[in-house]
Amino acid sequence: MTPPQLVVHRDKELMAQAAAARLITRIVDAQAARGHASVVLTGGRNGNGLLAALAAAPARDAVDWARLDLWWGDERFLPEGDPERNVTQAREALLDAVELDPARVHAMPASDGPYGKDVDDAAAAYAAELAAAAGPEDHGRVPSFDVLMLGVGPDTHVASLFPELPAVRETERTVVGVHGAPKPPPVRISLTLPAIRAAREVWLLAAGEDKAEAAAIALSGAGEIQAPAAGAYGRSRTLWLLDAAAASQLPRALYPPASA
Repeated sequence: MTPPQLVVHRDKELMAQAAAARLITRIVDAQAARGHASVVLTGGRNGNGLLAALAAAPARDAVDWARLDLWWGDERFLPEGDPERNVTQAREALLDAVELDPARVHAMPASDGPYGKDVDDAAAAYAAELAAAAGPEDHGRVPSFDVLMLGVGPDTHVASLFPELPAVRETERTVVGVHGAPKPPPVRISLTLPAIRAAREVWLLAAGEDKAEAAAIALSGAGEIQAPAAGAYGRSRTLWLLDAAAASQLPRALYPPASA
């Protein structure tokens, strides 16, 4: 487990802009090193805010978008094109504005897709897609994502891993169907903690006073079953990106600012 690094920005707008600049740099570096890059996107206000900031950044043209694989950490199991789906929101915020290779955009299945209403079959299919993309150099049955981003919920949930529910306890599967999520819609698809931990870097995004308690709990030694955000970490780096409001309850002496 990599110890978390903490970066606190003045407000959510500055946080989104700085995170977008950081992501551009990370993608460009990965493409320079290996010819391609792999990123896991997150939804919600912070994830979409980052994508919108990236779309507005002049430096976005430094990315070779055709050599970027995009995955998702979770998805609402709703029909294709539903405005509440993370992929729909991501397309509006950024993806429709850049020239991606459609074969490299790995959206999670929709509820009107080939698996119908069977979210467990849909989750298994996404797990198979991840496994097919994993190479011998990767750690397990998912690619070694360069950056995996997660929004942190007020209840400490990440992706669609909610406190105490079965999905956060999963140790074998990489993707699961989520039933009875406390936040609507109740049926979702989510990466599990083992899949999240395969990433080279995990970035956790939190902005706003409603995230302050969750950030403090997750960064103060809570267990991952009770606080899923505490169990989200990368192989080489775990980075918490917050605004001042979300960081207001943190024990700063224990978590000094990141150096990079």
